[in-house]
Amino acid sequence: MATDYYKALGVDKNSSADDIKKAFRKLAVKYHPDRNPNDKAAEDKFKEINEAYAVLSDPKKKQEYDTFGSTGFHKQYSQEDIFRGFDFSNTYKDMGAGGGDDIFSRLFGGAFGGGRGGRGGFRNVPQRGGDLEMETEISFRDAALGTEKLIAYRRNGVREELKVKIPVGVDNGSKIRITGKGTPSNNGGEAGDLFLVIRILPDPTFTRDGGDLFVERIIPFSAACLGTSLDVPTLEGDKRIKVPAGIQPGTKIRLKGCGVKPVGSNSKGDLYVKVAVHVPENLNDEQKKLIGQLAANSL
Repeated sequence: MATDYYKALGVDKNSSADDIKKAFRKLAVKYHPDRNPNDKAAEDKFKEINEAYAVLSDPKKKQEYDTFGSTGFHKQYSQEDIFRGFDFSNTYKDMGAGGGDDIFSRLFGGAFGGGRGGRGGFRNVPQRGGDLEMETEISFRDAALGTEKLIAYRRNGVREELKVKIPVGVDNGSKIRITGKGTPSNNGGEAGDLFLVIRILPDPTFTRDGGDLFVERIIPFSAACLGTSLDVPTLEGDKRIKVPAGIQPGTKIRLKGCGVKPVGSNSKGDLYVKVAVHVPENLNDEQKKLIGQLAANSL
């Protein structure tokens, strides 16, 4: 079936529900089996647009499709799930193009054991349980380095605990899928999945952009002029760096490979040390005299 439901109906993600319905109705009439007897290509297209409309006309399924994309969506929804709640009779009754229930039985009945979507058509087929979603907070370092976290959640009113592996380099807002830990099926099917949404707590030292880390260090004006050495923090401990003489405020010094390895990447990002120069607000008499001498020498 369609890998891109929007493309199948000739609409886009910003199309209204009414626009989606109009596009579907136009295509359904065009490719209806009664108007295209013994035409396998038209039949396949008709199946494709019905599947697309069954998803995009259902707000919950559409949201899941938009969130996870085609591949992620089909990991959660079987074709039975897609057509559950899709009423062929009402969809086709005012289109002047054949009976909806008969079409469904003719085209899809063999795959599902017969029946109608939304009217108990899958009653005797084991149905997949529903998915659950919860958020969990982890520290910045645990997100960067990976960890194991014990989470507690309620499933069917019962408190359960799970030890979940947090992968190295997980990003804020990422979802970790835990198969089979969602709502159990009511009739012997597979349980749904649990999706763990990661929320990363701010860190007092580091900020992150993808695989790169950023820290800020302040040096005196004299050190900016003459150069110096600094101990800077990394995820593996402090490292000493050289600050060249004449460095300008805001300059970033790069430590290659001292960042984070994002999920799915084979290499770490870098660590950037942003150098700020401290300008003293209150000078004593001796300091003022020295600064005056520097100013006299155009410094």
